[in-house]
Amino acid sequence: MKPSVGLIGLGLMGRPMGHNLLRAGFPLAVWNRTKNRADDLVRAGATIAANPRDVAAQADVLITIVSDPPALEEVLWGPQDGKQNSGALEGLRPGSTLVDSSTVSPDVARRVAAACAERGVAFLDAPVTGGTWGAEKGELVFMIGGKTEVLERVKPVLEAMGKKFFLLGPNGAGQTVKLAMNLLLALEVEALVESLALVTAAGVPGEKLIEVMQSSMGRAPLLDVKVPLILKNDFPASFPLRLMHKDMRLALELAREQGIELPAATAAYATYSAVKDASNDDPDFAAVARFWKK
Repeated sequence: MKPSVGLIGLGLMGRPMGHNLLRAGFPLAVWNRTKNRADDLVRAGATIAANPRDVAAQADVLITIVSDPPALEEVLWGPQDGKQNSGALEGLRPGSTLVDSSTVSPDVARRVAAACAERGVAFLDAPVTGGTWGAEKGELVFMIGGKTEVLERVKPVLEAMGKKFFLLGPNGAGQTVKLAMNLLLALEVEALVESLALVTAAGVPGEKLIEVMQSSMGRAPLLDVKVPLILKNDFPASFPLRLMHKDMRLALELAREQGIELPAATAAYATYSAVKDASNDDPDFAAVARFWKK
């Protein structure tokens, strides 16, 4: 008999992850702050819960994937308004497992791990990469902090959503690597759009630079995904700029905690901040290219 799964967070990533869990035959309960985002999952066979605590109470394995640390804290500990606690931690049963696939700080991950341990609940911080297309195809990559035996226990659930699982160290390690990797992706796109700005300002079409890059050491899979958006100046969000901006901030905070300087990241963060503040929509992070299209 398959374990029951709870899923909190039905955004760009969470909703397709939920569909893949249902297709794999897992009983699924869901909750999202905006309730109608659950409609298609309910039609596909999921049950909708009244609050995060209710989802957790139904789950052998609870998965959270929300936007940022405050959102995660609210769904786990409940809103701090003095009312009855509706947080997921109140509903988790001893022996169950919490898998957090949000991108938050390593410190938050360790705090969640400690709260779970007090309740006899296992915990993995397991942020993901792969974009919306990876979520839809069930080909996400999980970066995991936690214990080997916990990963092995929940791996059948994760395999419904992902293709690779990297156990990177104790709780917090998954978040550390995720922040570093997203920082690298942000810097790659920043470098790309700066190079495009340079050649186009000098009168050479950007497509010509891309042709050369595709046959050089500058070749990267990111070119295939982000260049079409940049050249068309059209940025439907696969990974929203507001979330990349948040991840860069968390990476820079972690760097300060560790006493290291990240000069390129600091400069790029200023560029992303300027574009984010000037955007009236919710674009993909490749929209940092707008900085040069003023």
